[in-house]
Amino acid sequence: MKKPTMRKPKKLLPPMAIYGLFALAVVMLLSSSVGGARAALTYYSETYSSRVQMYSIGVSLLENGEKVSWRDYNSGGNGSWDESTGELLQNMLAEGESLKPGKEYREELCVQNTGTINQYVRVRIYKYWVDKEGNKESDQLRELSPELIHLNLVNLGTDWIEDTEGSTEERTILYYNKMLPAGEGEVSKTPLFADKLTIDGKLATKVSQTEEQNGNYTTIITTYLYDGVQFRLKVEVDAVQEHNAEDAILSAWGRKVSVSDNMLRLVD
Repeated sequence: MKKPTMRKPKKLLPPMAIYGLFALAVVMLLSSSVGGARAALTYYSETYSSRVQMYSIGVSLLENGEKVSWRDYNSGGNGSWDESTGELLQNMLAEGESLKPGKEYREELCVQNTGTINQYVRVRIYKYWVDKEGNKESDQLRELSPELIHLNLVNLGTDWIEDTEGSTEERTILYYNKMLPAGEGEVSKTPLFADKLTIDGKLATKVSQTEEQNGNYTTIITTYLYDGVQFRLKVEVDAVQEHNAEDAILSAWGRKVSVSDNMLRLVD
C-alpha cells in the first residue's frame, strides 16, 4: 500500500474587496491498485482558503455526521481562525479490509454553517483517474470514465440544484437552494448531497490473457488492464454571506442567481 502523504497547502488568495467569500476544500485522493476483485486504498487530504472580509463567516464539511474539516473565525477578536483538516474516508473500511469495486460504502456528506451569520453555499465535486505516475492523460486511462466513480447524489431538485452550465463529465457543481442559517444543531446543517460511494465493478473484469510455454507446460498469464490506476474524488465547499447575496455570488463565483424569500434560483 502506498504510504499516505500530505500535499502542501496552496497559497492564500488576496482579500476580497467587498464581499466576504469563504472557500473550504477537502480533497479526497483515493488510490486503488486493481489486482483482482479487491483493491488497496490510500487517501490524502488538503485544504485551501481565500481570505474573508466578513470575519463572522465559517463553514464545515460533515462526513457521516462528523466534522472532518472546518475553518471558522475566532470570536475572541484576535483576528485568528479556528481551523482543522481531517482525513475523509478514514473509517470507511474495517481494519485489514480492502476496497472492493462494486460494493457500496456509506459516504454521507453535507455542509454546516459554523459561523455567526447566515450564508449561501456551493459544493463542487471533481472525479477523475490518474495512472501510477499521477498523470491524467495516458493510453491506460483512455477508456476510464469519471462515471465509474459513483458518488451517489441525493436531494437534487428539492434541496440542491445542479448547475448544468458549469458541470462537466469530471466536475459537478451544486447549490443549496435555501439560506443556511447560523445557529446550533440541525438548523445550521444542509440536507445530504451524497450518501454512498461505489467504484464500478467493471474495473475488475477488464483483463487480457497471454500464454507462456515452459517445457511441457503452458502458463496462462492474466493481466488486469487497469492495474495501478488511481481514482480521485475532490469536494470543495464555498460560502458567501446572506447580505446582498445576488451580487456577492456573482462577484465571488461568477454565477447569476436570484434570491427571494431566502430561496436561491439559478438564472440562465
